[in-house]
Amino acid sequence: MAPASALRFPKTVCVMDASGTLAASLTDRLLQRGYTVHAATVRPGSGEMKRLSGDENNKRLKVFAWDPFDFDSIVDALSGCSGLFYSLEHQRPSYDELAAEEEVRAAHNVLEACARTETMERVVFTSSITAVVWSENRKSTADIDERRWSSPTFCRKFKLWHALAKTVSEKAAWALAMDRGVDMVSINAGLLMGPDQSLSSPYLKGAAEMYEDGTLVAVDLKYLVDAHVCVFESPSAYGRYLCFNHVISSPEDALGLARVLSPDTPSPPSSEDLRLSKQRIQNRKLNKLMMEISSGEVL
Repeated sequence: MAPASALRFPKTVCVMDASGTLAASLTDRLLQRGYTVHAATVRPGSGEMKRLSGDENNKRLKVFAWDPFDFDSIVDALSGCSGLFYSLEHQRPSYDELAAEEEVRAAHNVLEACARTETMERVVFTSSITAVVWSENRKSTADIDERRWSSPTFCRKFKLWHALAKTVSEKAAWALAMDRGVDMVSINAGLLMGPDQSLSSPYLKGAAEMYEDGTLVAVDLKYLVDAHVCVFESPSAYGRYLCFNHVISSPEDALGLARVLSPDTPSPPSSEDLRLSKQRIQNRKLNKLMMEISSGEVL
């Protein structure tokens, strides 16, 4: 990826919710690349925000108290920004149907505020692979890519609340972005690997079926951050991008994932009953764009 000096002009961007795992790392990367960052967070006093604010090198960081249901707080955080990186990590202890309604409301508020921000050039909306892979006819397609959507009806039927929330909130964001002329790109991320994840992650509901379908995928934090910066800085970026760099398609992969997600478990679940699965989900679109960025073709 090109260095910060490749940016034509220093830009001001907003990161929401900046206290999440992805967003905090993204904030660090954007500061390193020369951006001024408005870190909008529901937890302005969190340890991560104090760490970022206390760094003498982060003079370009401004922390904003943000409530996704308080329109004025969104507008305030976006003031003067040319870009938004939006990533909502739900605050409930577990996902339910109400979480989907709340994420739709939040997405609508944020995209409407972007439409009213005259300086806004591009929105990067973080969604999930779970907004892609769940439908009645999911086994009938050879390859699954960014053109596919999860079915809200299917998600409700099987209580796949994480998938439902990500599907309907992303669809709401796209509808408003297209209606109001907001330049938006979405990143549909696989399971984010890291110390905060566990086998109880709502993403993993239906993991056995995803494994069998060849759609169980994960992504490293660094790769996911790189992808967000890439789609924001590339003029040719458009639409949705599936983002993952690990495919869980063998018993060994599944056992390795279980060990990462439950490191304190003495005996991880047995993989003897698993068989190899064929990868059916593709991220060629993102891979192509990131290769172009790394070679300097689009900068």
